[in-house]
Amino acid sequence: MTANDEAWVPDACTLSTVERTQRVAEFDELFAGALREQRRLSPTGLRWLLDPAAEQAARELAARESACCSFFSFTFTRAEDGLRLEIAVPDAHRDVLDALERLVSR
Repeated sequence: MTANDEAWVPDACTLSTVERTQRVAEFDELFAGALREQRRLSPTGLRWLLDPAAEQAARELAARESACCSFFSFTFTRAEDGLRLEIAVPDAHRDVLDALERLVSR
C-alpha cells in the first residue's frame, strides 16, 4: 500500500496497517469487477453504480467498513441500470470521501 492508498483512511480507523492494506485491495477488487460508474452527488455524497452480481460482496465490504469507520453511511438500492450504492459522510469527513473517490481513478 502506498501513502496515496492510505490517504483515505482516517486517523480514527481501528484497522491495523495490514488490515488497511487488505481493505484497499478489497475496494480495488470491487472496482475492477463490479463498478460501472461513479458520480459525486454532493460534497458529502458519492454514488457507485455496481453490477448487481456483486451485491453480497459489496454489502459485506460496506458492513466491515462501517464497523471500523462508523461515520460512513452506505445505502443500497436496486435499479434498472444496476445496483446503486450511495455513500455519505458528515462534513467533517469530506476529505475521506474525496480520497475514496480518488481510489477509483488511480
